[in-house]
Amino acid sequence: MKKGLIILFLVGFFVQCYKVPITGRKQFKLFSSSRMTSMSFAQYDQVKSEGKVLPDSDERVQLVRKVGDKITSAVNKYLSENGEKSRVDEFKWEVNLLDENVVNAWAMPGGKIMFYTGILPICDGEDGIATVMGHEIAHAVARHGNERMSQQIPVQLGSMGLAVALEQKPEMTKNILMSAVGAGSQLGILKYSRLHESEADKMGLVFMTMAGYNPEVAIDFWTRMSQNKGGSAPPEFLSTHPSDERRINDIKAFLPEARKYAP
Repeated sequence: MKKGLIILFLVGFFVQCYKVPITGRKQFKLFSSSRMTSMSFAQYDQVKSEGKVLPDSDERVQLVRKVGDKITSAVNKYLSENGEKSRVDEFKWEVNLLDENVVNAWAMPGGKIMFYTGILPICDGEDGIATVMGHEIAHAVARHGNERMSQQIPVQLGSMGLAVALEQKPEMTKNILMSAVGAGSQLGILKYSRLHESEADKMGLVFMTMAGYNPEVAIDFWTRMSQNKGGSAPPEFLSTHPSDERRINDIKAFLPEARKYAP
């Protein structure tokens, strides 16, 4: 391993070590939140400009934003009351809906959230949307995108820093960012990605419960997601996500804890 790569990781570990809210897991990130936010906002604007973003008047947009407002209010409340006010200041929440038949949703660092119309039938109403919204917002709150970038930049670009990468390899850096928020992954980091997914499940249950939703509906949503795959899911060790059975069982086990946050 290159000496520069070793130094890069050691600097990241000792200088920027953090704990994830709710779970308390220790993590480190190599990049400042302001840098991640700046990159994310630029890419979010590009996605909006290249896709068909539905107008404010669309009832589906209004519903998704209604859920987003409730979940983000719960997130801000939790962070403010638990010594994480600085994270609240990171976010400029925005929710949009793309008219695209894709079963997906994601949240950028900084609070920019995108839903696709293809996931709405599986959500099957407001409660299902709350399940997805809580999960995706949890990724942003936990700074999973930054953490994934901190893994992938050294793997793909060696000891090259982010500032240099942005200047010399902007397209690759953009692709790494999009992958970090849910647009792909590499086998070498899949185990860590599954950890992020499970962590976001738990945090999302807390946030949706605080927002007034019944966390048990998450079981129904993930059951529908499993059925939608039609048995085509890869083995868990080749997936960025936990197996459907494990995910549902983990959610069931965490429900008593999530219910403690009911308003």
